[in-house]
Amino acid sequence: MGQRCMDKVSSFLFEYDTPRMVLVRNKKVGLTFRLIQLIVLAYIIGWVFLYEKGYQTQDSIISSVSVKLKGLTLTNESSLGPHIWDVVDYVFPPQGDSSFVVMTNFIITPGQKQGTCPELPDAGLCSQDSDCSKGTYSRQGQGIMTGKCVNFNASVKTCEIFGWCPVEVDYHVPNPALLSEAEKFTMFIKNSITFPKFKVSRRNLVESVTTQYLKKCTYHKVTDPLCPVFDLGYVVKESGQNFSVLAVKGGVVGITIDWNCDLDWPIRYCKPVYQFHGLYNDDSNVSPGFNFRYGKYYREDGMEKRTLYKVFGIRFDILVNGKAGKFDIIPTMTTIGSGIGIFGVASVLCDLLLLHFLQGRDYYKQKKFKYAEQEPSKSHKKGKEMDNMQ
Repeated sequence: MGQRCMDKVSSFLFEYDTPRMVLVRNKKVGLTFRLIQLIVLAYIIGWVFLYEKGYQTQDSIISSVSVKLKGLTLTNESSLGPHIWDVVDYVFPPQGDSSFVVMTNFIITPGQKQGTCPELPDAGLCSQDSDCSKGTYSRQGQGIMTGKCVNFNASVKTCEIFGWCPVEVDYHVPNPALLSEAEKFTMFIKNSITFPKFKVSRRNLVESVTTQYLKKCTYHKVTDPLCPVFDLGYVVKESGQNFSVLAVKGGVVGITIDWNCDLDWPIRYCKPVYQFHGLYNDDSNVSPGFNFRYGKYYREDGMEKRTLYKVFGIRFDILVNGKAGKFDIIPTMTTIGSGIGIFGVASVLCDLLLLHFLQGRDYYKQKKFKYAEQEPSKSHKKGKEMDNMQ
């Protein structure tokens, strides 16, 4: 038993097994084998190494965005009179972060104060007091019902409410948009990024964007692709939408800033790419556009009042995407190792073709495999030894 264990250990330590190689002279199999190897090699070099940069380690982006807008426009509405609108009036929120709204149209309800008044017919139509439940409100209503059914006009009765009166009437949206000149407004986007793994920081104000250039440039995807100053009309147009149509009831535009940086090259080649996307679908008549309300509050004759604005505008969402790569020996060796493993596919497919589909498959099986039915008996071994001695 001990001797057998020693033989096993000796066999494990001091013997080497090598696979049996069979050279097959067959044009179909040989051509198939080289063609598969060529495809695998092209995939490894072309896709994995060159396109996917499998020799690099990757890092994701951390970014910050701020926006400044500029532009003036004049309106002359009967309820408001001549009025100049500047960036303080038409940008929400005023500090201009990565998501903001530029007002393009509005409906104004001046001089509202808290009290009682008739509800709109769409929300509180009634014929008698019992139709108005005191202390409740309608989802479409603008106040709490008092329980009375009162005259809205000479022919229609509605429930009386306690709320901000007079109620807002937003049936008719101005067309064309009141602030259609917003198409000429400009926005200045400042974007700072960092790749923490590589300790690399960049801004979209790259080396070619100087102070003098910044004063006169406006973004154009061909002539000025690195200028961070954008015409709103150009942005909307590049997103595939019409500004004059979008301005009436509002909409949404996405701006993406892509940073894909190969840090094996000098940092000056790490530059942003701007793209614009229309996120507003005007094919649906259900809740079209983009709008919200806000009020300007003041006191008059000791009573709090407000001017209510229903604002229609274009919402801009700025999204920053990106990644950076740099040479690293570990992913390089991993990619090479996996590529060598993929080469084994050629042998598997050719063996499958050789042993199962060609006409001489039985002959090739005999050459490739050597069969041992059972372990030779002791008498057979002894007879063989005697034959050798003779």
